Amino acid sequence: MKKSFLVFSHLFLCILCFSSFAFGFNDIETLAIGSKAPDFNLPGVDGKNYTLESFKDAKVLVIAFICNHCPTSQAYEERLIKLTSDYAERGVKLVAINPNNPGSLRYDELGWSDVGDSFEDMKVRAGEKHFNFPYLYDGETETASKQYGPVSTPHIFIFDKDRILRYNGRVDDMENPHKTPHSLDARNAIDALLNNKEVPVAVTKVFGCSIKWLEKNDWMEKAAVQWAKEPVTLDTISVGGVADLVKNNSDKLILINVWATWCGPCTAEFSDFITLSRIYKERDFEFISISADDIENKDKVLKFLKKKQSSVRNYLFTEDDKYKLIDIIDPKWQGALPYTLLVEPGGKIVYSKQAAIDPEELRKMIFNDPFIGRLYK
Repeated sequence: MKKSFLVFSHLFLCILCFSSFAFGFNDIETLAIGSKAPDFNLPGVDGKNYTLESFKDAKVLVIAFICNHCPTSQAYEERLIKLTSDYAERGVKLVAINPNNPGSLRYDELGWSDVGDSFEDMKVRAGEKHFNFPYLYDGETETASKQYGPVSTPHIFIFDKDRILRYNGRVDDMENPHKTPHSLDARNAIDALLNNKEVPVAVTKVFGCSIKWLEKNDWMEKAAVQWAKEPVTLDTISVGGVADLVKNNSDKLILINVWATWCGPCTAEFSDFITLSRIYKERDFEFISISADDIENKDKVLKFLKKKQSSVRNYLFTEDDKYKLIDIIDPKWQGALPYTLLVEPGGKIVYSKQAAIDPEELRKMIFNDPFIGRLYK
């Protein structure tokens, strides 16, 4: 059942990405076969700047447009690493460019990754995956990307020794890295060029997430309008209700935060939880807040939740004895607020933190949990 849901969710994401392309967001023309490679001057995650001249000695130059957030792009990371190493001694160079403007990504599009598409996020991904090729950032101006015209991530452009485009399209015809592709299109093109032959198939279609062009960066403003319309409610909960939450008889990974309006660190970090809930809203994930305020402060609690647009399950603990709440949430909890725990279906606590969270650390915990995770592991 879960595998079917993953496939459906991924299909939904791809349809979402394609629809944004199809309905006029991308009128950028893809570089035509026979064109000269446009020059660029882009920063790499290694601290260097790269231009076409940086690869002047390459017999074949492969320019791969990839990104961090897209599950299809992630599926090809290992194959690009292997392609780079397999052809390194034959004079082939590969350089990857991230064309995405981070401000054009909606939170729910980030639900398939543990990092976004910013330059700093690129450094994290490149370091964790040990990229053996330069990874360049073009998201600020997208000047280079608009000259090449990638349709999706990934999208490959292969140039001969004279930097004439001889191939553009997919890496191969199999997104799933655990299955064998039928057509190694990019490798076939490279082999042909190294042997002074015509590329057998010069253009193929591509599959993946649409490019997040600068023109899309009003999505966040539109999303903010929509979030403001979502109802925010506050229900009461007893010890028994909290016990049921922690047992987690659902099929979702749940994140529970116990907080209070009088707790400075609680209110300061609350927006981070709302962001996480929006990022993973299309996944098997739910954020639940439990206020430890006195029942007399219910209106104050609700006012705060509305200000934070907390349209999730929000509870106010109704019993005077807060030690009952402490004991039922987690016996390891010493009682200081805030307190956060991540609970898998069946009640297994996989993360707990007394005091403020590190949002990036927690995001990785969520994404690396087997109930969420990458599409292809």
